[in-house]
Amino acid sequence: MTITKGQIRSWSRLGQRATFFANAMPEIAKQNDNLMVLTADLAQLSNLDRFSNNFPDKFLNVGIAEQNMIGIAAGLAMEGYLVYATTYASFIAVRDLEHVRQHLSNLHLNVKLIGTAAGVVAARSGVAHWASEDITFMRALPGMTVMSAADSVEAYAMAQYSAKYVGPMYIRLNGVPNCPMVYDENYVFEPEKISILQRGSDVALIGTGLMVHEALETAKILSECGISCTVANMHTIKPIDKETLKELFDNHKLIVTMEEHNIIGGMGSAVAEYKATLNNTPRQIFIGFPDSFTKAGTTQYIWEQFGITAPQVAETVKKNMGGESYDR
Repeated sequence: MTITKGQIRSWSRLGQRATFFANAMPEIAKQNDNLMVLTADLAQLSNLDRFSNNFPDKFLNVGIAEQNMIGIAAGLAMEGYLVYATTYASFIAVRDLEHVRQHLSNLHLNVKLIGTAAGVVAARSGVAHWASEDITFMRALPGMTVMSAADSVEAYAMAQYSAKYVGPMYIRLNGVPNCPMVYDENYVFEPEKISILQRGSDVALIGTGLMVHEALETAKILSECGISCTVANMHTIKPIDKETLKELFDNHKLIVTMEEHNIIGGMGSAVAEYKATLNNTPRQIFIGFPDSFTKAGTTQYIWEQFGITAPQVAETVKKNMGGESYDR
């Protein structure tokens, strides 16, 4: 499918979740007779109403029974179906973890888990609805591919790729309506390959999810201080792209990983685990949520509490690059 500028403007307004389920999923349904989409009572919130009306035989709402949904998904996959199961990321990665481990990871079944409202999109709903550990849990499961979309264009591309990929997969969607766009109609999604958005020589800013856009904004601020940044999108967190990571390590003075997720076990940990196997690599700064929760509030409020906004990240980088010596 050829993507147009008009579609991208529309997808930006819709956000990652609506683009994935209301735009990409109907196309996948037309191409796959064996498709089944499952939701745990979130049809409307997941923008699946149009899909369920047009493809009623390919849709199943299991109700508020997230763990049962994984068992049903596993059974359908064992019968040859291409299965998508979706609910909030906090539920599908935490509440369902044992079932995902036993049924999908252990049996390597062809089920795609779509975690919506990842990070702190559901900020005002409190910790129960935040997904700040989902990457940690999912990437620890053997055979589980883990992806995180930077914007709606990438969410669409991930949907198309996931339908062709055979095996368990977790896709993290954390964009809301009016989601900031990173890519245009010329973007070519390369699974398992880090996407480089701009090249620099001092700092490598490696982001995932909504933090990719924040990394671009951070790079703009730092450029005014004479700090040259590469900005990279690590959309595939497992398996990691070792080749590109090594290139980033070899050509920068500082590595900064940025994620809307706990820094323990997340994307930054995946980068650090590989970096630890190499000699003479640069220091790494972990930008993300610390080992704590905070009070509920707006997404912006929580980001500021944890220091992951672009101005805050820029200040952290400046301090670690020598501070005032970079100010003009």
